[in-house]
Amino acid sequence: MIPALLSKIGLPILVNVVAEALGSVDTPVTRGAAKALRDVDEAIRRGQITPEQMNEANRHTEKMNEMALEERAANISEINKSLRAEIASKDKFVRRMRPTFGYLMAVTWAAQMFGIAYVIVFDTARAGIVLNAMSSLSAIWGIGLSVLGIYVYKRSEDKKLQNNETIYWNNSGKN
Repeated sequence: MIPALLSKIGLPILVNVVAEALGSVDTPVTRGAAKALRDVDEAIRRGQITPEQMNEANRHTEKMNEMALEERAANISEINKSLRAEIASKDKFVRRMRPTFGYLMAVTWAAQMFGIAYVIVFDTARAGIVLNAMSSLSAIWGIGLSVLGIYVYKRSEDKKLQNNETIYWNNSGKN
């Protein structure tokens, strides 16, 4: 949605906005990028970049956004296909994979939290080291919890669809 909006307002505005945003970050790389974008903005204002070139850049931006949206739609379609295949599977493990993953995540999380609590209470000298080590696991937990969140969300959506179909079929017999 945002990329499509940005492609509609045009490259000159986008260049100016990004230059301002990067200019507020105090690092050599962002300052250099902001300066380069300000130079582009100045070239646009002086007419060194023609309206035809700007139109071509805008067209290219729109095409890139269109391709990104198509790729995202294809990815979502593939995910939906795999979820439908999982739901339709007669294999008990395939159908129970999401709850199993959830239980494993809960047990693992609980074991880790109890371990950390134990160290904080009974081995306070090493608590700082353990907590620092724990922060190193944040990426792994972020991925695992994201997958679990998608599982829960999709299962809730599946149940809603299943309930709506049941209600529809039950009500259609009463007509």
